[in-house]
Amino acid sequence: MIKFNSFTLRTNHLELVAATFDHVCAEIESPERLASLLGVQVSSGWPPGEYDRSAQEFFRYRLEEGGISAVGWYGWYALLREGAGNSSTLVGAGGYVGPPNEEGEVEIGFSMMPLWQGAGYATEMAKALIANALSDVRVQKIVAHTTPQNAASLKVLMKCGFQYICKDHESGNDRFEILNLKRS
Repeated sequence: MIKFNSFTLRTNHLELVAATFDHVCAEIESPERLASLLGVQVSSGWPPGEYDRSAQEFFRYRLEEGGISAVGWYGWYALLREGAGNSSTLVGAGGYVGPPNEEGEVEIGFSMMPLWQGAGYATEMAKALIANALSDVRVQKIVAHTTPQNAASLKVLMKCGFQYICKDHESGNDRFEILNLKRS
């Protein structure tokens, strides 16, 4: 089950928090600063995978440029909720490359910290991001890219209902899509 509000998505195990300009600035300063702002624990080695400094800088620029209306269309932090009295842990990041383009396309991506890979959290996060995007009337299609060698990412995309479309000959990445059948 996924519950929505404008800046938080809740799934069975995760709380996804939309990155704000302040979040990303804190994150660029240090992972500990971000953890403090979110009120969570963060594992050493943050950020995960392809969610690197250039992605953070891109999100910071876009959030600064777009203001509050851009929040929710870029980064999302995946927090593993612990039991009562225990703090949550920052386990991954995901999000969109921006709001829907003129054709109604939104691109998503996700990365999990190594300690939390293989537990289904990436799939849970991706499904929440997909449902969130499809709740916007402008979204006609959700796109994702991954390398053919990234078996974990391919598995998540297949579990989420993505269909292979083609190989991008420039990047070597495979393109996957989900159509919004309610609106196409």
